[in-house]
Amino acid sequence: MWIGIQRELKYLITNKWDLTLVTIVPLFLIIVFSCMFAQGVPKHLPIAIIDQDNSNLSHKIEHYISLNEKLKITTISPSQVQVERLLNENTIWGYIHIPEGAEQRLVQGKDAEINMAYNQSYYSIGDMISSAMLSSTLQATANFMGTEYLGNDIPYLNIPTPNVKFSLLFNPNFNYEFYLEPYVIPAIFHLLLSCCVAFSIGQELKNRTTSQWLEGQTLFQAILTKNLVYVIIFSVWTWVWMAWLIGVRGWFVAGHLWLIIVAQILFYAAYGLFSSLIVFATKRSLETFGVLAVYGGSSLSFAGVTLPLTNAPLFTKFWSDFIPYTHYAKLQTQQWVIGSPVVTSLTPFLVLVIFCIICFALSMVFFKIYLKGLKA
Repeated sequence: MWIGIQRELKYLITNKWDLTLVTIVPLFLIIVFSCMFAQGVPKHLPIAIIDQDNSNLSHKIEHYISLNEKLKITTISPSQVQVERLLNENTIWGYIHIPEGAEQRLVQGKDAEINMAYNQSYYSIGDMISSAMLSSTLQATANFMGTEYLGNDIPYLNIPTPNVKFSLLFNPNFNYEFYLEPYVIPAIFHLLLSCCVAFSIGQELKNRTTSQWLEGQTLFQAILTKNLVYVIIFSVWTWVWMAWLIGVRGWFVAGHLWLIIVAQILFYAAYGLFSSLIVFATKRSLETFGVLAVYGGSSLSFAGVTLPLTNAPLFTKFWSDFIPYTHYAKLQTQQWVIGSPVVTSLTPFLVLVIFCIICFALSMVFFKIYLKGLKA
């Protein structure tokens, strides 16, 4: 096996573009995404207020909105046409419309008819804008009714009222660095690894150097060492990135770090062995890259971490379960964020093991078929 590892390392050293893919590109990606998500939570997102009431209620809403660090009021105008134009120009993300007579209707126990609009084409930003506008408006309305209206018209009564407390678990600040970065880096790295393995094996088949590749090795050892080099390289880069998030940024692991590390090795091995399988089956690198683009490129979208799969079609759920990334992302979330017991993560862990075994076995089968074809 050491012969095969040395041979693959020599290949990387003598081919600068392949060497770049396993050195400079991973480092560049870690730096880019670390900088992109370093701020954590988007702040001061621009919105507008259509104030057609010009009342104490509308001024109270404006004050509470200005105190919300997620929002920034860029325009206060009575013209709805002007504000909607700003929304269409992407100058603002949303607006609050306070119609004429809103305060009067509110104190009469009627609907104040305050409405909000926001740009939901940007899914996460839209949700953040809507929740921030809603919470600030409700707080302003409650404060107005309690201190400026009811407090002046109703005598003081010491009546206990229920307090309802709610808590956001595991990522209460909705920090993008902790929400997206742990998924983005493995999603890109596994695609890079797949392409590296596919190109390396493709070159062996194209140049008819399989005899040199197999020299001193069995089929099992040849496939294993070819994949092992890239699995180790990208695992090390992943550990560097985790050291940054955990040691520098302070996103500690709530569960078992060793389980995440072992799962990462299986995760990368699953994609490397899948690439080997496709190359041996198609005998061409270009077709393999097309398959990898569909299979590996769709991982993040179908893993259920950014878009929900609860009510998804049957095919979508099947495709999600058919992708190793889905099971790794589930295990990583359980161990890194939630701190689940080990037994909870056994199912995704075993699925990754099964993926590796099946892809390894099929790779050997198609490799034998290819070698028989050469002899014939």
